[in-house]
Amino acid sequence: MNDWPGAWSDDNRDNRYGRGSANAQPESARVMRQVQRGQGGPGGQNPSAPPYGGGVPQQQPYAGDQGHGRGQDPYGNGYDSGYNTGQVYGGAPSVGGSDGGPGGPGAMSGPRSAPNWRKRIKWTAITVVTVLVVVSVGTYFWADGKLNRQVDLSKVIDRPDGGKGTNYLIVGSDSREGMSAEEKKALHTGSAEGKRTDSMMILHTGDNGPTLISLPRDSDVEIPTFVGSESGKTYKGTGKHTKLNAAYATDGPELLVRTVEFNTGLRIDHYVEIGFAGFANIVDAVGGVELTIPKGGMKDTKSGANFTAGKQTLNGEQALAFVRTRYALAGSDLDRTKNQQKFLAALASQTATPSTILNPFKLYPTMSAGLDTLVVDKDMGLFDLGDMFWAMKGVTGGDGKSMNMPISGSTGGNLVWDKAKVKTLVTELKNDDKVTVSGN
Repeated sequence: MNDWPGAWSDDNRDNRYGRGSANAQPESARVMRQVQRGQGGPGGQNPSAPPYGGGVPQQQPYAGDQGHGRGQDPYGNGYDSGYNTGQVYGGAPSVGGSDGGPGGPGAMSGPRSAPNWRKRIKWTAITVVTVLVVVSVGTYFWADGKLNRQVDLSKVIDRPDGGKGTNYLIVGSDSREGMSAEEKKALHTGSAEGKRTDSMMILHTGDNGPTLISLPRDSDVEIPTFVGSESGKTYKGTGKHTKLNAAYATDGPELLVRTVEFNTGLRIDHYVEIGFAGFANIVDAVGGVELTIPKGGMKDTKSGANFTAGKQTLNGEQALAFVRTRYALAGSDLDRTKNQQKFLAALASQTATPSTILNPFKLYPTMSAGLDTLVVDKDMGLFDLGDMFWAMKGVTGGDGKSMNMPISGSTGGNLVWDKAKVKTLVTELKNDDKVTVSGN
C-alpha cells in the first residue's frame, strides 16, 4: 500500500533524497510545511512554505491558531498543532560538526566568557582589608583592656612645665608579686616583701631621635613636699638627701615621679613599670634575646649570672640575672645601668620586628606577657606604649643616644649629679634639641 501523498512511490522518495540514486542531491536545510498566516513580510504577504512536491496539500489553520502553531480542539483545549512558522532548521553544519539548530549543542549558547579577574581581585582585596580591620580593632581593644593603669599622675603636685617631645619614666621593680617559691629560687630574687626600684630610666622621644638616660638608684636626691598617693595627706619636705630609690619605697610611683621632676626640672609625661616575673616572661615569649657578653664573661652568685664571653641568646631567667648583676662589675651600679640599657634596647629591637609583629603565635603571647605585668599611668595608651618601644629600638639602631645621668662624685655612698650638665641636658630635652651632654 502506498501511503505517500500524491501517489508518490518509494522509488520516487529514494530518487528525491538520493538513496543510491545517481541523481541524488545533498539535502540542505529542511523546511517545514508552512501554514498561510495573516499579513507579514516585506510585501505585506506571508507566503506559505514551499511544498516538498506538487502533491503536498496546503494545510489549513486550526481554529484559534494565532500563527504560533497553537490551536484549540473542538472542546476549547489548547494544543500544539505541530507546525511551525516557517523557521529554517538545520542549515550548514558548524565547525566541528555540531548542529546549529534549536535543541542542538550550540542552541542558546555562545562562547564562554572569560572570568572577570579585576572584579575578583577587587572583592578579594576588600575581604582581606575587612578581616585585617576587624582583627586589628579587636586586638586593640583586647590589649587596651589588659593595661594596668594604676598610677595617677594627677596626684603629683608642683609639676614643672612641659616641653617638646615626650618623656617616659621607665622603672624596673623588684616586685615578687605572684611568684611561687620555686620561681623566686630559680630567678634568684630572694623573698623580700614589698617592692623597690631596681632600675630607673628616662626615655625622651622627639624629632631629633630618642635619648635614653639611666638614673642610678643610688643617686643623691632631695625628697620634696608631696601629697600621699593613698592618704591624701601633705608631707612636708625636710631638705634631707637620700638615695633615689627611697622615694619609691616611701610612697610608690607618684612620689618617685615627684622626686625626679623636683631634682631635674623635667616634666614626666608617662610612667611605665615592670616587675621581675613580667620581665622574664616577655623575654621567653619572644624566644630569648641575643646579646654579646664582653670579654672575661660575667659571674655573680647573688643575681645568678654565669655567662661566658661571646654572642649568645639569653632566656628569661638568664636575662634577669644579666640586668641585675652589679657586684661582678667594676663600676657597680653605673655599669649595671649600662647593661640594662643595652639589654632593654636589644629586647625592644627584637620585639618590634616583622617576625614577631606579623606572627600571631608570637605576637599575642608577647603582648599578653608584657601587658599582664606592666603598670602604667592612667593616661597611657597603646599608641604611647608603641612609641616607647619604637624609641627603644631606635636607640639600638643608632638613631638615638643612651647615657647615664652625669655624675660629679659621691657623698656618703650616694652618687652626686653634675648640676651644670644636668641643667644643660634638661634644657636640650625640653626644647627637643639634639643632646650634646655626655654621661658617665
